[in-house]
Amino acid sequence: MARKRNKLLIVDGYNVLRSGSRYKRIVADNPDYTDDAFNRARETLINDVVSFAGHDWKAVIVFDAGENRFSTGAQETVGGVRIMFSPAGSSADKVIEKLAHDARERMVETLVVTSDGGIQDTVFGFGIDRMSAEGFSHEMSMHYEEARLDETPKVAEKRTIAGRIDPQTLEKLKALRDRM
Repeated sequence: MARKRNKLLIVDGYNVLRSGSRYKRIVADNPDYTDDAFNRARETLINDVVSFAGHDWKAVIVFDAGENRFSTGAQETVGGVRIMFSPAGSSADKVIEKLAHDARERMVETLVVTSDGGIQDTVFGFGIDRMSAEGFSHEMSMHYEEARLDETPKVAEKRTIAGRIDPQTLEKLKALRDRM
């Protein structure tokens, strides 16, 4: 039976895409949010959150759709991560603050990823940990670098007695051997 996760990761989707260097690089040349580059950045963020959350965190990414009159606040799950858009008339900020508040009420350890000062101040007031978008970008870069290093094959060094003896002693032993 799977272990129950009692930790919640809440990610301010568009804020992280605009503020985290890992994602800004993808959309730097194409600031149009309907562009393929922006969709690649969004997919990269989702994959990163799936990887970061792993088996330790329940995770939710909240994207702001408050100004979209057709947004219903629909949710879907990708790789165990809940992805949601705020409903029409409600900002992602309010959704994030409510999720964080509810988690605190349930005594769930929570981490909010955003560079939005207002959200950071609000959740800090709840006693909730927060991480900047750039901090998350850095964490993900380190995470993938560590994974790459773990997968890099290592050449075993041949350990011989000759390799452990200092050069002067080794020369004396060779000379002794050659005289015999």
